[in-house]
Amino acid sequence: MSKRDYYEVLGVSKNASEAEIKKAFKRLAMKYHPDRNQDDADAEERFKEAKEAYDVLSDPQKRAAYDQFGHAGVDAGAGPGGGGFGGASFSDIFGDVFGDIFGGGGGRSGQRVYRGADLRFNLDLTLEEAVQGTTQKIRVPTMVVCDACGGSGAKKGTSPTTCATCGGYGQVRMQQGFFSLQQTCPACHGSGKTISDPCMKCRGHGRVEDHKTLSVRIPAGVDTGDRIRLQGEGEAGENGGPPGDLYVHVNVKPHPIFQRDGNDLYCEVPINVVTAALGGELEVPTLDGRVKLKIPAETQSGKLFRMRGKGVTSVRGGNTGDLLCRVMVETPVNLTKEQKELLRKLDESLKSGKISHSPRESSWLDSVKKFFEDMKF
Repeated sequence: MSKRDYYEVLGVSKNASEAEIKKAFKRLAMKYHPDRNQDDADAEERFKEAKEAYDVLSDPQKRAAYDQFGHAGVDAGAGPGGGGFGGASFSDIFGDVFGDIFGGGGGRSGQRVYRGADLRFNLDLTLEEAVQGTTQKIRVPTMVVCDACGGSGAKKGTSPTTCATCGGYGQVRMQQGFFSLQQTCPACHGSGKTISDPCMKCRGHGRVEDHKTLSVRIPAGVDTGDRIRLQGEGEAGENGGPPGDLYVHVNVKPHPIFQRDGNDLYCEVPINVVTAALGGELEVPTLDGRVKLKIPAETQSGKLFRMRGKGVTSVRGGNTGDLLCRVMVETPVNLTKEQKELLRKLDESLKSGKISHSPRESSWLDSVKKFFEDMKF
């Protein structure tokens, strides 16, 4: 089968710059690399084809020969496997092309650097703090750059040296026929450097355990499950690598009065029998202060009253929610003998008239009667 044009393989024009060729290969390699597509023969062939095209077009001399003579001008130096790895190790392929993706690891010119780990901090807030917003000081355990050695890991006045075993790569390679196997350097453990006189404080690691005290601004309207990202406040990176991020996870503690459901707030308001029967006015709390709630006469227990705009404005914006108050009629307790007698007289008076004073009781009794009539025993 005839080979495809190398520029076509990478999807670039014939006057593409070196950076454009490198970017095109990176995109294809990320998509078709065998490590990402195990047991996919087609992806493996596509990767080999892209690697072969990149090997030629990234080399000025090979590219000039290819532009003048086509495949015939470069086939002699294509290497074993017809565009395969050609003896190149994983770091040979990805050290330069993917250094920016994998934290700058494994380039030829220096030691490996590693991005610091991301951290998580669980922050408990009251409902008022979550709804109105607040600023909280938190103390986070983390790894920080050693101030004694500046993160080098070497004793003050000395410096790390390039690892003699791996030459600073952090990886060593073993050749087996046409294939090259690679593993972490046993001498420097992948750092690419050796320290003959380590720092006493960090013992050569360049980082020490410590705590950071941070001031975190909590925006108004957050809720349980929301998280706030503090860029660069995670663990310090190794070998001068960039720090990770800190993620503050919000948890809103239970409130003695209100329950939150999205942007709405719920609360139960107890009322006595007289207020429920004759109506009245109650003072109820909101997060903005006290407001009056008018109770109409003959209000039944469980009735829900909506107070618009007295809920929560979400951190994501939108309309402010409502406060929903559910009234619960309380049965009087600790009655005196006289009070009990008054209730008996009231009950007799209610039953003696032709008007029903308990609409739900009547409808319930009718339902029970129909239920038994429909049952077949």
